[in-house]
Amino acid sequence: MALPATAQPVVQESEFWAPEVKKGQMDPAVDRIPDTPLIVDLEAKGRKFGTQGGTLRTMVTRSKDVRQMVVYGYARLVGYDHNYELKPDILRDVEVEDGRIFTLHLRPGHRWSDGAPFTSADFQYWWEHVAQNDELSPNGPPEVMRVGDEIATMTFPDDVTVVVEFPKANPNFLQSLAQASPPFIYRPAHYLKQFHVAFNTMEQMEEMIDAKRVRSWAPLHNKLDNMYKFDNHELPTLQPWKPASTGAAMRHLFVRNPYFHRVDARGTHLPYIDVVEMDIVGSGLVAAKANAGETDLQARGLDFRDTSILKKGEADGAPYRTYLWSNGAASQIAIYPNLNFADPVWREVIRDARFRRALSLGIDRRMINRALYFGLGKEGGMTALAKSPLFDPSNLTQWAIYDPDTANVMLDQMGLNQRTPAGIRLLPDGRPMEFVIETAGERQEVENALAIITDTWRDIGIQLIMRPLDRDILRNRVFSGVTMAAVWYGWDNGLPQPDTPPGYLAPTDQVFFAWPKWGQYYQTHGAAGEPVDLEPAARLMELSAEWKETSDRTGRTRIWAEMLKIHADNQFGIGILSEAPQPIVVSDRLRNVPVQGKWAWDPGAHFGVHRIDEFYFSDDEQIAQVSE
Repeated sequence: MALPATAQPVVQESEFWAPEVKKGQMDPAVDRIPDTPLIVDLEAKGRKFGTQGGTLRTMVTRSKDVRQMVVYGYARLVGYDHNYELKPDILRDVEVEDGRIFTLHLRPGHRWSDGAPFTSADFQYWWEHVAQNDELSPNGPPEVMRVGDEIATMTFPDDVTVVVEFPKANPNFLQSLAQASPPFIYRPAHYLKQFHVAFNTMEQMEEMIDAKRVRSWAPLHNKLDNMYKFDNHELPTLQPWKPASTGAAMRHLFVRNPYFHRVDARGTHLPYIDVVEMDIVGSGLVAAKANAGETDLQARGLDFRDTSILKKGEADGAPYRTYLWSNGAASQIAIYPNLNFADPVWREVIRDARFRRALSLGIDRRMINRALYFGLGKEGGMTALAKSPLFDPSNLTQWAIYDPDTANVMLDQMGLNQRTPAGIRLLPDGRPMEFVIETAGERQEVENALAIITDTWRDIGIQLIMRPLDRDILRNRVFSGVTMAAVWYGWDNGLPQPDTPPGYLAPTDQVFFAWPKWGQYYQTHGAAGEPVDLEPAARLMELSAEWKETSDRTGRTRIWAEMLKIHADNQFGIGILSEAPQPIVVSDRLRNVPVQGKWAWDPGAHFGVHRIDEFYFSDDEQIAQVSE
């Protein structure tokens, strides 16, 4: 990943930071980069070498979404390259022994965005004073440092070496570090120590605690220490851009990190773009503002239904192109009946697989596909996508072909054969079957799809009630068990390989809305939530654990096949369709953006895997076409 030192190019100073260098307030570029930077050969990737400068405009719909800069920037200890292969990034190298001992080699001379050295001491601070501190981490070290119920050790032989040792093989570890929302196993110790009681007295910290209006030192530390939220402009970062805005605002600015570790093969310090300007706008305004040319790079907030207006604006001379990227989610829209719903009568009904199968059979996917996606989506349940080697067409169609007659028979067989005069079935306790599906209220396509489902479910005696909520409120309601059902995307990774950890198919995370309490139980090691008490879900847990103990590809393929079959049969998440293209709006001046790319959360981090730090502005008439 890095060329020998003798082959490293002369690093050019950026015009953006040149005034600070001239004033003596900042070291020259050649002294700001690591001794062994990550040198990117753009031509080998089919890209053009760019020039520094410019401001990239983009939009998000919530103030919390400034964290997309961490997603898009995609600086990770190890990350996926454009071929979706894991490679060292922030790290110079990684050595793996017996699948359980990971020696992380840092880049000598690497520095945080404020110029302080980035060393093994930053890992040590996190491990000894954050991950194992009862007040900061009441549930103990996070999942990334565990394999089963056993916890890893972390040692620090020297300033540029960290050794993470697990009791047994952990094939998840490196892939976890490459996630869109990664577990940050390091912290800027030089900054955070001032907020930690181990390095100060409470008397010294009282003024800071009062100023931040928190109760004690631990909430103060946590408030200022979120590497992912990106909401503390004073917290040093290793991302390509660092926050430059303070407080609540409708426009956030991010400026180039003067100590970023990547350099192109001609000696130009990355990122190419100096400033990112992120506007917070209403969700219904993104397409209109994009159509008006008010963004340089946009996908978030755009749905396939916006394609026609975007293409029309492009044809009418607006200064952008509209690309259609493939979508990596396992399902564009998926309904999650909550197996942990607090209502005991409804919970018993929802836990009967016949009910979930009947719901799926009662969905006219073809009508939804034609009405919302011009027939370009792939109709079927939630499973691995066709480009995955684990794809099985029978999983796509199982319980997913519109068949209201069979759905009615199934519901009758459950004993739900009593109805109101309007034809709505009655629950065992006599209540009408009003099935409430809560949404994040962010995607018009979801509401349109549910409107179509409302009509077809009425034919099987179920009244669908849609309840739009704020995303955070929706999540909190699901996690607490008071949501009957929710709608979201399918699995983030719809293109798994046999060596992809299948934990997301098992009840290991509360964010899978079908089993939030089971996920909580696993994530908190029994401190919260409920233990799994449904046989197919318990089998998924067994298979996930078995996968970790299996090293051969054939065995892992077999485990994946069984887990996917269990999901198809049980309809834990009721997929509607997949692979509907994602529109990407790109300024006519922006270069190195793939014409054919993949829009996926994990793996991929949306724009992250396409390395947004390599995008640049140019007024050349000819547009470089990049395909990945």
